[in-house]
Amino acid sequence: MTATTPENGLRTRLQHLARGSVISAIVLGMCGVGAGNAFAASDSETDDAPAVELLLSAGVRGTVSPGSATTASLTVQNDAKSALSAGRVSVEINRTPLTDDAAVTAWLDDSEAPGEFDSLGADLTAPVDAEASVTTSLMIPPEALGDLAPGVYPLRATLSGAQTDAQNDAESVTSTTVLVITAAENPPVALMVPITATPVGGALLTAEELTVLTAADGALTAVLEGVRGTSAILAIDPSIPAAIRALGSAAPQSAREWLRQLDALPNERFALQFGDADATTQAQAGLPELLQPTTLAPFLSPSNFLTLPDETPAATPTATPEPTPAPTDGPELPDDADLSVIQGASPGILWPRSDASTADLDAFSAYMGGEAITVLSSIAVGGADDAHVTVGERTALVTDAAASAALSDAAGEDDEVARQRSLAEASAHLALSAQTNPTAPLLVGLDRDETRTADALNETITSFDTLGFGLAEVLATPAVSAALTTEPDATRATAMQRMLDSEVVLGEFATILDDRQLLLSPKRIQIMRATAVGLTEDGFDDAVADVNTATTDTLEAVDIPPASTIQLLSANADLPFSVRNDLPWPVNINLSVKPSDPRLEVEPVTPATIQPGTTSRVKVPVSARVGSGEVALKLELSSPSGVAISTPETVRVSVRAEWETIGLAVFGGLIVLLLGLGIIRTVRRRRREAGTEKDAVEESNE
Repeated sequence: MTATTPENGLRTRLQHLARGSVISAIVLGMCGVGAGNAFAASDSETDDAPAVELLLSAGVRGTVSPGSATTASLTVQNDAKSALSAGRVSVEINRTPLTDDAAVTAWLDDSEAPGEFDSLGADLTAPVDAEASVTTSLMIPPEALGDLAPGVYPLRATLSGAQTDAQNDAESVTSTTVLVITAAENPPVALMVPITATPVGGALLTAEELTVLTAADGALTAVLEGVRGTSAILAIDPSIPAAIRALGSAAPQSAREWLRQLDALPNERFALQFGDADATTQAQAGLPELLQPTTLAPFLSPSNFLTLPDETPAATPTATPEPTPAPTDGPELPDDADLSVIQGASPGILWPRSDASTADLDAFSAYMGGEAITVLSSIAVGGADDAHVTVGERTALVTDAAASAALSDAAGEDDEVARQRSLAEASAHLALSAQTNPTAPLLVGLDRDETRTADALNETITSFDTLGFGLAEVLATPAVSAALTTEPDATRATAMQRMLDSEVVLGEFATILDDRQLLLSPKRIQIMRATAVGLTEDGFDDAVADVNTATTDTLEAVDIPPASTIQLLSANADLPFSVRNDLPWPVNINLSVKPSDPRLEVEPVTPATIQPGTTSRVKVPVSARVGSGEVALKLELSSPSGVAISTPETVRVSVRAEWETIGLAVFGGLIVLLLGLGIIRTVRRRRREAGTEKDAVEESNE
């Protein structure tokens, strides 16, 4: 895994410096590229990259047989905005061999080496257009190297006399690499390749992420193509096949095909911990067993596992119909073991961080239910060159740290010319190991890196792995006794324990859900990924911070928003209180209400279900006794099992219950008054009408 944080689980492929198109075919077959000092960028340049680089390669991956001629290839890369003039390149070798890995590193990184340099030849370079490159080949005759004994020798090239339009004076550029004079064939090499992929969300890869990763130019496809046809030992994160299988019929076709091809590869393989979680961190945290996902069931959708009837020929008229199977409650879903199984994986192997103690190795064996085989870096055992060792009573496989680092760089380098320097460095480290222990096999483990291209990975593997030589052959060699020399660092273990403590709190909070695992399963996987072996110290800190932030956000996702004062104008009413649920699932809560004054009677507990992503109102019956005034209501949320969910909230209620009586009295009085006035008006009208009729009768009688 690349050293980065879990939220960048689908990382954009690293964009390496683009090289010019004028690179001869001989460069592609050479090795030992080195880049040293370069011309300073002109004032017009906006970045810190050197304007001109010189790349040197010699031999085949930096190696040449004694008494043989070879070719040095020198590439001048002009990244300036203006053309580079012609110059002169010279190649020199230091006839004092480098004797150990530290000396090789000092030479390649700091250009420091004992002894004097002798010239091997010089040549002129052609002018180089802006942002282009040219390559010059320099033949090195056999006699130039004839007196060199087998070993690793510093090699350097210098470009002088060339300058860009932006320069006043020409400056020199130096490139360093190594040349390995081989005495005999190196011991067999087994090479391990981790296969990991980190999702953005920290749990399982989504269908969209799998579509990108398993596309023709996807990172997982590149790994598959890179190891095809090699004897590379595959170390596979089970979360990748689990993510594909959990999607069922909804899994992208490219992902299902990728998994089919992975299963069909003949390469030896073993399973990493789920999410590449670090067993060393877990052992140092005192865990009684290795962490596993609580369950993968929340990631399954039954509709994606419906089986369609097989297509069978139509039955003949004389055929006896098969009985119809009894209906079931739903499709049979795969369990966690079915989802995460690695087909053909060798059991009992762990590849954790190498800062392990003897007690950690004992814990690993307890975790595996028997003898565990732990993969460690040679740094952990004092630089031992043996690939198969015993530490006390425990078995370990030891990777060559220096060669592993160099080959990891080569496998991650997209530029063909620049890749050669790392391959030459690896040749040097492996040659030095072979000098120390000529018969012992060597084991190399690539770093976790999710950005490699197929070509870079395949060239790196095929350059060094021994066909037909793998785990079984390494374990068949006699084990050598070794002792651990690293000092364990408990920083990660302490952080893990804190994350697991917060998981307990989250588990209590999750009682508001119908299925607690909807919350707990992704959280467990996020915690495991936060301890991934490939994370740098900064990456680990960021991942832990993300876990803690996500936990805090989840615990604050359900609460009671602040509310303004409520006016209560009647003796009996249902007061509405808002409850917010930002979770993607419905939650079951109990709303507890406690008044500060007995003048208000309140339903103490009101259960409710709040739909996902909503703020809903929960109505609570209240009754006002005699009196009026301000009453404070203390609102609390809890799960059905009584776990407090949020911070209590206080709402003030202005009680004006007597207004109801006054209002009724006034209203009743108005009704009586209106009725009285109506009666009076009716009586007076009828009297007027009666008088009018009497007058009319009297007039008619006259």
